[in-house]
Amino acid sequence: MESKTATKILDVAQDIVRNRGYSAFSYADIAEEVGIRKASIHYHFASKDNLVRSLVKRYRKNMGRDCAWIAASSTRFDVQLMQFTGLYRHGLDKNQICLCAMLSADFAVLPEATQAEIQLFFQEAEAWLVELLQKGCNAGLWECSSSVQVEAKGLIALLQGAQLIARSSNNPFETFDQIIEPLLGAKFSMEF
Repeated sequence: MESKTATKILDVAQDIVRNRGYSAFSYADIAEEVGIRKASIHYHFASKDNLVRSLVKRYRKNMGRDCAWIAASSTRFDVQLMQFTGLYRHGLDKNQICLCAMLSADFAVLPEATQAEIQLFFQEAEAWLVELLQKGCNAGLWECSSSVQVEAKGLIALLQGAQLIARSSNNPFETFDQIIEPLLGAKFSMEF
């Protein structure tokens, strides 16, 4: 169980990394925002690499929880797909993108253990989406032009790319929707 201070450190670090990336933050940035000394951060997370690995583990766990909630919230394929899309839309108001997408830009300089956590995040998100898209294909609601695995990879890439482009626009939500809606609509076998 994390202490309140460790949770606050992770919350602040997540916001910073989702906005700036791995290389553009330090313990000083976190300490200033949390209102503690850098030594206090080292007490909870011995190194930046340890902090980021813990951050990715927590983010991966939260994504799994969010996907489980989506699966339980509705049986309708279109509702579930839009809720999944919403996970990527979320954060644009704070100029943030997916933590693992942001960290992937620095993938080569990250420790192997953190790289493995990022890969696991993408594998789990893709596996969940494969299952959802397969349901859509089986019900005749989603048009799979290749395999559902390829479709899932492409959809995750689309969502992350839309985040990047939307982030640099004057109206991020409108831009994100303008990218996503026509492409998703073309894949639906029903009105989007």
